[in-house]
Amino acid sequence: MDLQLCVPCLLGLEGLVSDELKRMKMRDVCAENGRVLFKGGYEEIAKANISLRTGERVLIEMASFHAATFEELFQGVLAIQWGDYIPEDGEFPVKGHCLSSILMSVPSCQSIIKKAAAEKLKSTYGIGWMDESGAKYQIQFTIMKDQVSIYLDTTGPGLYKRGYRLKGNAAPLKETLAAAMVSISRYRGRELFADPFCGSGTIAIEAALKARNRAPGINRLFDACEWGIPQRVWDDARQEAVAAEFHGDYEIIASDIDPKSTQIAKENAIRAGVSDDITFTVADAAEFNPGAARGILVTNPPYGQRIMEASQAEQVYRKFGKAVSSLEDWKLYILSSHTEFERTFGKTADKKRKLYNGMIKCNLFIYL
Repeated sequence: MDLQLCVPCLLGLEGLVSDELKRMKMRDVCAENGRVLFKGGYEEIAKANISLRTGERVLIEMASFHAATFEELFQGVLAIQWGDYIPEDGEFPVKGHCLSSILMSVPSCQSIIKKAAAEKLKSTYGIGWMDESGAKYQIQFTIMKDQVSIYLDTTGPGLYKRGYRLKGNAAPLKETLAAAMVSISRYRGRELFADPFCGSGTIAIEAALKARNRAPGINRLFDACEWGIPQRVWDDARQEAVAAEFHGDYEIIASDIDPKSTQIAKENAIRAGVSDDITFTVADAAEFNPGAARGILVTNPPYGQRIMEASQAEQVYRKFGKAVSSLEDWKLYILSSHTEFERTFGKTADKKRKLYNGMIKCNLFIYL
């Protein structure tokens, strides 16, 4: 089976997702704005879901067509061979979004797509009603500049739902973004790694998973597990992932000024199976002293948006900048949306990389 597969991702992470898929030896990998396309079958669906660190989910692209009217949308969806994927009792909810198109009402588009898919399935199975009592086949759509893309979501809850973070702090960082920051830092587990604003521990945990080469989805299930795909496909993908793991000693330190956050981080690391790799402490980043001549620091300090005021964030940046000013052989990767970060931190970044933390436009300030 040769399917057109699609991995949507946070803006700015397309290159990282593309690199991951190429390392998995996926075929015809092509990065586009906000998504990466590749070809494959059920084996590739299983492997991508289990092993991707920076992608949001794995979709099957069912069709792509132009639609400027609801009738064109209906006919385009009706032409899809839904019965090749969705069984007679399958549940097929619809969700999606529209951008810069004539068809801009998401609820209306949902209704039209649902109706067209139902009509096709009823015709295929020769029935008058779909009871939708079986497995879930989530239909997704995007309409951008009148171009419609229809997908089936193989993942279910997003790939950032690793399963280890049952609790978060006030402004948790998405696991896929944390993994991306670790990848950008080129951390491979050989040097000391530090996060002095660790919050719920996401960056440190993703660093440990990266160092161990542990597939982030190894312990979770996906919607497509209930689609009748042979169990051996999932078993083989998991066994391959386990065989590729590294077994070493890794030195990761993570701290936060808030004792509650630090405790949550410890509990999350235990669930992730990497608590032996990370030392968590309650500490003020203004007094950061790693006790090592070199290392990699990746962190997500407060921006002055979701938590604390902008002026308070600036004070944090000033004090933290002074604390790390003597770390000559450390590489620093600091995420912030604050427009005056470099000025208040006290040093101009060697490089900047635009990233999005949810809907917040940020820069990853890189000091080499």
